[in-house]
Amino acid sequence: MKDLLTRGAFWLAATRLLVTVIGFASTVLLARLLMPEDFGLVAIAITVAALAGSVSELSLSSALVQHENPQRHHFDSAWTLNILRAALLAAVLAAAAWPVAALYGDQRLVGIMLVIAGTSLLGGFGNPRLVVFTRNLVFRQEFAMGVSQKLLGFVVALAVAVIYKSYWALVAGGAAAQLLGVALSYALLPYRPRLRLRGGRELFAFSMWLTLGRVVNTVNWRSDQLFIGYFLGSNMLGQYSFGDNLAALPTREATSPVAQTLFPAFSRLTHDRERLRAAYLRGQSLVSAVGLPIGFGLALIAEPLVVLAVGDKWLPAVVVIQILAGVFALQTLSSSLQPLAMALAETRSLFHRDLVNLGIRLPLIVIGLVTGGLIGVLLARVVSGLSGMAINMALVRRLIGIPIGEQIAANSRSLAATGIMAGVLAALVHAGVAAAALPALAAVIAAGAFTYVASLALLWLVTGRPSGPETDVVALAGTLVARFAMRPRVQPVTSPQ
Repeated sequence: MKDLLTRGAFWLAATRLLVTVIGFASTVLLARLLMPEDFGLVAIAITVAALAGSVSELSLSSALVQHENPQRHHFDSAWTLNILRAALLAAVLAAAAWPVAALYGDQRLVGIMLVIAGTSLLGGFGNPRLVVFTRNLVFRQEFAMGVSQKLLGFVVALAVAVIYKSYWALVAGGAAAQLLGVALSYALLPYRPRLRLRGGRELFAFSMWLTLGRVVNTVNWRSDQLFIGYFLGSNMLGQYSFGDNLAALPTREATSPVAQTLFPAFSRLTHDRERLRAAYLRGQSLVSAVGLPIGFGLALIAEPLVVLAVGDKWLPAVVVIQILAGVFALQTLSSSLQPLAMALAETRSLFHRDLVNLGIRLPLIVIGLVTGGLIGVLLARVVSGLSGMAINMALVRRLIGIPIGEQIAANSRSLAATGIMAGVLAALVHAGVAAAALPALAAVIAAGAFTYVASLALLWLVTGRPSGPETDVVALAGTLVARFAMRPRVQPVTSPQ
C-alpha cells in the first residue's frame, strides 16, 4: 500500500502543482483586468450557491469510497440521487435570483445566479464510477481532470476579461470548467448509468451526517462573505474575497496531494488501531511540513507580492492575506482529522464538531464586523481558527487515543524550521529587498525555501533521523533515483564501416 500511496501522492502533487500555477496566474491576471467590485459581486452569487448546495449535498462519492464492496446498483443510485439533487439546487438558485438581487440592490446578480443554476444542473450528471480510481489509490485521472478543467476555465475567463472587461469572465470560466469535468468523467471511465434508487438507503446511512456537517460547515465558512457584502459593500467584499482566496490557495493546493490519499489509506487500516495511529501521525506531520512554511511565507511577502503582481488597487487585501495565510498554515496541524473520522465512519462526530465551530465562529464574526469592520472579522477568524484546531486535536485524541501534546510534538521540527525561515524572510522584506521587482521577490522566496529545507534537514539529522515527513521525502527521492537509474539507455547507432 505504501507504493500505491507514493504513486498516488506523486500524481496528486503534479496535479496540484499545475493547478496552483494556473490558478495563481488566473487570479493575478484577472485581478489586473477586473475591479474589486467585480470579484465582490460574483462572490455574493457563489456564496449563495454554495449555501444552497450544501443543504442538498449528499456526499455520495465519500460513501462509495468507504463502502466495502460497492455494486452497480450503488453507482446507479448515486448517479440518480445526484441528478435529483442538481435539479432541486438549480430550481432553488433560479428562484432565489431576484430576491437576492433585491436584497443587495444589484440586478446584475439575477443573470449571474441563473447561469450558476444552469451549470449546477448539468454538473449533476457526472460519472459516479470515477471513485473506483480513488478506492484503488489511483490518481492519474485527477491529473487529467484537474489540469484540463483549470486550464480551460483560465482560458475562457481570460478571453472574456480581455474582450469585455466584465465580471462575466469569472462566471464563464467556472461554468466552462464544470461542464468539461462532466464530459471528461465519462471519457476517462466509460459507463452507462441507469435511473434507479435501489442502493440509496445504504449510501445515505454513511453520508447523512456528512451532509449535515457540510451544511453547517458551509454556513460557518461562507456566511462572513454575505455579511461583508451587505454591510461593507461589494468593493470591500471583493478585497476580502480576493485576499481570502489568495491566502488559502498555496497551502490548500500544496497539502492536497497528501490529504487526498489519507481517506482511502486510513480506510484500509481501521481494523489495526496501532498502525492507524502511526499512519495518522505520519500523514498529518507531512501535511504540516508542507503547509506551515508556505502559509507563513506567504503572510510575510504579502505586501510586495500584491503590489508587484496586481497593483495598488488591491492594497486593502494585503492585511487579509497576512492574517489568514498564517491561520490556514496553523490549521494544517489538525486538518487530517476529516479523513480519519470518515474512515472510522465517525461522521456524526464531525457533524457535532462543525456545530460547535459554528457556535463559536459565527457570533465572533458578527461581533467583529459590528465593532471593528474588516479588521474585526479577521481577528474573529484568528480566534475561531485556533479554537477549531484545538477541537480537532481533542477529537483525534478521543478517536484513536493520541494525546494532544504528542500531536503537536510530531510537528516540532517543522514548526522550528518555519520559525527560522520566518526570521530570514522578515529581515529581507524589512530591508526592502522583495519590493524592488518580481525577480527580487522570486529570489527572496527562494531564500526562504532554502532556509526552511536546510533547517528541517539539519534538525532531522541532529535529532537522530526519527521517522517523519523527512523519512518519506528521502525514501521517495531514493525510489525515483533508483527507477531513473534502472531505465534502459538508448545505445547510439553506429554506421557500418
